[in-house]
Amino acid sequence: MEYLVTAEEMKQYDSNTIEKLGIPGMVLMERAALEAFRAIEARFAGLPLNKKRVFILAGVGNNGGDGLALARLLCEAGYRVWIKCVGDEAKASAQWRRQRSILVHYPVFFCENDQASDIEYTILVDALFGVGLSRPVEGDYAREIEDFNNRSGFKVALDIPSGIHSDIGMVLGCAVSADLTVTFGFVKRGLVLYPGVTYAGEVQKAEIGISEKSFFGQMPGMFYYNEEPVSLLPKRDPAGNKGTFGKVLLVAGSMKMAGAAVLAAKAVYRTGAGMVKVISAPENREILQTTVPEALYGTCEDLTAGIAWADVIVIGPGIGTGQDALENLTAVIAEGRKPLVVDADGLNLLAKDGKMVEELASQGAAGRTIIVTPHVGELSRLLSRGIPELKKDLAGFAKALAKERHFIVAAKGARTFIAGEEGPICVNLRGNSGMATAGSGDVLAGIIGGLLAQGLNGFEAASVGAALHGAAGDRVAAIWGEHGCMAGDLPMQVDSLA
Repeated sequence: MEYLVTAEEMKQYDSNTIEKLGIPGMVLMERAALEAFRAIEARFAGLPLNKKRVFILAGVGNNGGDGLALARLLCEAGYRVWIKCVGDEAKASAQWRRQRSILVHYPVFFCENDQASDIEYTILVDALFGVGLSRPVEGDYAREIEDFNNRSGFKVALDIPSGIHSDIGMVLGCAVSADLTVTFGFVKRGLVLYPGVTYAGEVQKAEIGISEKSFFGQMPGMFYYNEEPVSLLPKRDPAGNKGTFGKVLLVAGSMKMAGAAVLAAKAVYRTGAGMVKVISAPENREILQTTVPEALYGTCEDLTAGIAWADVIVIGPGIGTGQDALENLTAVIAEGRKPLVVDADGLNLLAKDGKMVEELASQGAAGRTIIVTPHVGELSRLLSRGIPELKKDLAGFAKALAKERHFIVAAKGARTFIAGEEGPICVNLRGNSGMATAGSGDVLAGIIGGLLAQGLNGFEAASVGAALHGAAGDRVAAIWGEHGCMAGDLPMQVDSLA
């Protein structure tokens, strides 16, 4: 797993490293500059000297100080360096002033106004703002960013592209569009969340001395899995049987909506569960028995027996919002003990009935594992919040719902965030635009149910399930392209990953 940090967390870890571990701030700055230099050299060391021309746009904070230190290292390696400083130097940080005084002894050229406008640079370095920016970029700063983006050359951002909100990836008016971002210590959230990820280019994390030793008990609030999905899966008992690997009751599909049940059932099996029983409309019997012959089948009349039989219950894919669906949801909620995944129409029914939500919340508080998997529209209905508002901080709203209702929330969007009442949020960075297709969410619900049945706890099942789902989507896109992805292709790829 890899941590993702906010600006406030990063500042605290930086402070802890300096004040508690005793590593001087100038040492950290020198290490940051050295790592950025190495990233540039890895690409451009072989260039003729007359083409090693670098423009550095520097602010007057410590990010600008990183840029000034980088300028010295580049100069020592034979690069010709031009620097443009933006901001009130009288308010510059102490480390910036120290780096500026050192550069007096080096042949770098400090630009004033438009002095550098006619030079063709090979490399452009953004060292303007760093992670602390929280308000819109305006005035001279906006003009400098626009000019920077309009210049030709390979663009490198130090820590984060200037103009990107470090915590949520928002563009604060305008932002540098980088080819490479060298980020220091830990990856900032805004580098992997949309739209910030589209401005960051390739992201390289540089080790500069700020590590997990710098936490001092203050853990980051977000992480992602960077392991291969197979390493996250529950271990298989070689002496096990179909009962060993769990029984999933899947309440899915209604008249003319058999596909959702088929997709979810296949996903449960491909994830490794031992048995699946599908409760669906009578009209779906033949389709299900033909497409998923391994599954048991039942109708609403068989629901009570199915609940008693199952280890895990998944409800929602394609069930509609009619009376039968409502009665089925009421029944699985009334069971009150077994792990429950509520998806799709199950969430729409919950959004209409506050009493059912309260009942589920009380069960969650009492220890029942309840996982809800809303996309942004469903979350909007559950929270009575507008979609634009939710999109600005989907992770935050997922966490708020998890705390308020004692749920595990897998909030689905361009990034999927998994939040429990306590602990960090998991964000899934796998997947692609081809997965924005009908039925993809049904597959995810099935995957989570299958992992729960094999013994993962609720947060693990949702988090690993999202990673597995995204990885399967990437495999499908590698075969068919993102335009050609279909939800029906996902379960087979889940199986190949598992």
